[in-house]
Amino acid sequence: LDPEALRSAMSIVPQDIVLFDGTIAFNIGLGRPSVSRQDIEQAAKEVGADQFIKRLANGYDQEIKEQGANLSHGQRQLIAFARALARNPGLVILDEATSSIDPESERAIQSAIARILKGRTVIVIAHRLSTIRQCDRILVVDKGKIIESGKHDELIAQRGTYFGLHQAFV
Repeated sequence: LDPEALRSAMSIVPQDIVLFDGTIAFNIGLGRPSVSRQDIEQAAKEVGADQFIKRLANGYDQEIKEQGANLSHGQRQLIAFARALARNPGLVILDEATSSIDPESERAIQSAIARILKGRTVIVIAHRLSTIRQCDRILVVDKGKIIESGKHDELIAQRGTYFGLHQAFV
């Protein structure tokens, strides 16, 4: 594959969110002319970020302080999810995207993830099993090797490593 074509077809939501000085709209669209205001607002609605954005004094034109200091971690995460969707990529990579959020934010994020999964390929790297439960295929990796593969229910039925992890965190 052409590396440029691959990069343009994918979005990544990392564990550590990077927000830039500018408005919420700028941070979702990353200043790309190809991403319209309508694309930005639609992406925010799809992941549930629109709810908190509309409550802000300036909505999508609200200035974000350095690294999003005026937003909660969950809000920053939702902006990152909206950013990932704004370009409507065919491939989304979620790299520990829910690792450091509180349980209340996790519910909103789980809902966002469910929307992201529809109609696209998503690679989810996660330790939280709640993040991957609805995935079509789960790969359990240990020491760099795939040791189990299947859907959530199948892996539970196997009573292997995944089952043990599930039991430890339920």
